Amino acid sequence: MTLNLVRAYGDTTGDGMVQLSFTLPVPAGPQAEAAAAAFAKKMGLDPAMVVHAKAVGPDFTFFVVYGRSGVVIDLDDVQVHEREFPLLTAKEINLEVKSRLGRRLVVVGATVGTDAHTVGLDAILNVKGFAGEKGLEYYRELRVLNLGAQVDPAELVARAIAEEADALLVSQVVTQRDAHLHHVQQVAEALAAEWPATTPRPLFVVGGPRFEPRMAAELGVDRIFAKGTTPREVASYLVHALASRQVAA
Repeated sequence: MTLNLVRAYGDTTGDGMVQLSFTLPVPAGPQAEAAAAAFAKKMGLDPAMVVHAKAVGPDFTFFVVYGRSGVVIDLDDVQVHEREFPLLTAKEINLEVKSRLGRRLVVVGATVGTDAHTVGLDAILNVKGFAGEKGLEYYRELRVLNLGAQVDPAELVARAIAEEADALLVSQVVTQRDAHLHHVQQVAEALAAEWPATTPRPLFVVGGPRFEPRMAAELGVDRIFAKGTTPREVASYLVHALASRQVAA
């Protein structure tokens, strides 16, 4: 059996050379550079060469280290989350919503908790969109409510109930102390506690740069989209997921 092995590429194929940047709480100087080289060597880089060092205030130093890593990856063991639904055009999405629901699909979106960043949320929801694609507000069969930033999870769910939302979109960028995970779990808990039993729960979709698609079940969400996701991907997923629900029902 032929193994599909790869190593990092630096100067020549398979040399394992990598570049690493980090900051140490040590004032700039010879001791700091020696500490950085030792730190990188303990991470497995050998040799580890400090190619850049810059003071960050009086007590910290930023480093760039270049060195050889012995890590080898078998690509056959690498698992990725493949898109399981077709990527539809705007016309196809509108037709699917109209034929399946007979009304406009209601989407409520926000960033929640302490997160004040709306760039990702606006890229998906606003007409201007992202990566050359129009946002969800552009689709005539979608009614989009963008609640903006720092929305309380309970208030978000209450608004989704009032609007009889079909989908709830949450974007999270701030990740310090796993804030993005805690806020999403708070929304999931509020949905479970407050959503009327007589009404189908909306699709709960989350996006942000530090989320992994495989985390969806443990966070209590239906779908996670990572960085680089386009509005058309989100709209295509909503159509696919709602269609799957109708078949299951």
